[in-house]
Amino acid sequence: MALTGQSTDDQAVLDAEHELWATTFSYIKSMALKSALDLRLADAIHHHGGAATLPQIVARVAVHPSKVLCLRRLMRTLTVSGVFSVVQQEDVVVPAAPVNNGTCNGAVAAEPLYALTPVSRLLIGSQSSGSIMAFVLSPVLVAPFLGIGAWFQHALPDPCLFEQAHGEALWEMSGHDAALDALINSAMVSDSRFIVDIAVRESGDVFRGISSLVDVGGGLGAAAQVISEAFPHLQCSVLELEHVVSKAPAGTCVKYVAGDMFESVPPADAVFLKSVLHDWDDEKCVKILKTCRKAIPPREAGGKVIIIDIVVGADKKHGEVHALLDLYIMFINGVERDEQEWSKIFLEAGFSGYKIIPVLGFRSIIEVYP
Repeated sequence: MALTGQSTDDQAVLDAEHELWATTFSYIKSMALKSALDLRLADAIHHHGGAATLPQIVARVAVHPSKVLCLRRLMRTLTVSGVFSVVQQEDVVVPAAPVNNGTCNGAVAAEPLYALTPVSRLLIGSQSSGSIMAFVLSPVLVAPFLGIGAWFQHALPDPCLFEQAHGEALWEMSGHDAALDALINSAMVSDSRFIVDIAVRESGDVFRGISSLVDVGGGLGAAAQVISEAFPHLQCSVLELEHVVSKAPAGTCVKYVAGDMFESVPPADAVFLKSVLHDWDDEKCVKILKTCRKAIPPREAGGKVIIIDIVVGADKKHGEVHALLDLYIMFINGVERDEQEWSKIFLEAGFSGYKIIPVLGFRSIIEVYP
């Protein structure tokens, strides 16, 4: 029977309802991922060679026996969302339904075999991308976004989303909350190692031709350590606040300098900024960039600033992630920038030119020249 105009309209409405529910339940996907991190499901599957049945997973994780069937439901969500994949295994013996006397007979049934995917392979180990995901999905960072509607109703200047929710800034809280401080440090270290290692392989020429580099706001120095290991001739240092430098690891080739990037930057052939400028508004970014420009030699002598950050709209493939990251960074009143916005602050800081190298997935390398 041919579809009528009304039934076609109804189907469109139902499709719209599906999209609405899918968007609404996006946070369920996030919490399922958080559960996978908390339970270390990827590590459990990795222990079995990259694929495991539910009983094998249960043997490696802290799940109460009464909730094994609930874990199967969690795994189903994680497979449809692409964190894991699933194949059917026909020869696994699993308990059958109870018979009349209340006992179970062993029966051959199709037991799913859960396998790692490229996504879940990023979650294996203590220094994996799971560290930064655990930070982003922690209650202290999720809670501020529950009040984003109310935040929009107040005039600027206004406390950022984080302060609105917790009554203090993120960095103030981490100063007296050791668990949060450890979570932040672990996240920054793992993310820096991950992305800078790829940057060195994919665009190593960026670091060639210079003899010294200072990583401004480089935390515990994970990025500088990766660069130093890849280019042993390169003298790498990290500029950070004094309380961060006091926690820096010993026994590395990286030098740590206590200071304030708004005041001055140690001289070097190149300044490195990874995910630093998106924390600040344009005025503060220009101030940081000006101190960086004073620290490097002229362009003809090889001076430059190397930035790893988001360039919104650099490609359509990552458009949704760019938009989400831009909204996310509002929790500390930060901002992600498109090329025009980057160009504006470079010009205001006195730089003569720049080059965007989009080789890091949703992030890019930007070379900025004095």
